[in-house]
Amino acid sequence: MIVILDYGMGNIASVANMIYRIGGKVKLSSSPDDVRRADKLILPGVGAFDAGVRALAERELDSAVKEAVANRGAVLLGICLGMQLLFESSEEGKLPGLGLVSGHVRRFQVEAQGLRVPHMGWNVVCPLHSSRLFNHEGEEQRFYFVHSYHAVCRDAADVSAIAHYGYDFTCAVERGSVMGVQFHPEKSHRFGMALLNRFIEG
Repeated sequence: MIVILDYGMGNIASVANMIYRIGGKVKLSSSPDDVRRADKLILPGVGAFDAGVRALAERELDSAVKEAVANRGAVLLGICLGMQLLFESSEEGKLPGLGLVSGHVRRFQVEAQGLRVPHMGWNVVCPLHSSRLFNHEGEEQRFYFVHSYHAVCRDAADVSAIAHYGYDFTCAVERGSVMGVQFHPEKSHRFGMALLNRFIEG
């Protein structure tokens, strides 16, 4: 069973619709029990870091996610804010994240280069190696981004893909059964469809 966490912090319908479009089945849920029983989990998110942390905690979904990953090896995909929440902390807030990936989330420092924050629009994503989400070989992959903050991994081995906006930044991570993407696969047409299909089948 694939469960999309419904915690009031993102357009979960868009993610669900994209998965339905490629033939997958999902359940939208705010139930900790559903999360604990799930084989695969998707944690989407749009908004501020601390608000996301609070929304998960209020529904007891933070502990449920950690239990599902630690006890059952559930596969977890964080999207946008959902990826940032996988980390230990963020410059955007004061509350601790889920801590499933070691590292910190930082604000883009690109204004001196004449670039605007947030980073918004299509950008090239460069996988560093083949993984559950990416085929390292083949054509250039482009995904849609909307974000002001990006993750910095403590362990470089957790970085599965990078993109460039003023400087190279981590745009996808993979640590065991935990994965995250900073971009929006549900808004990225065929590239997003291919990535979500790999998540479903992997």
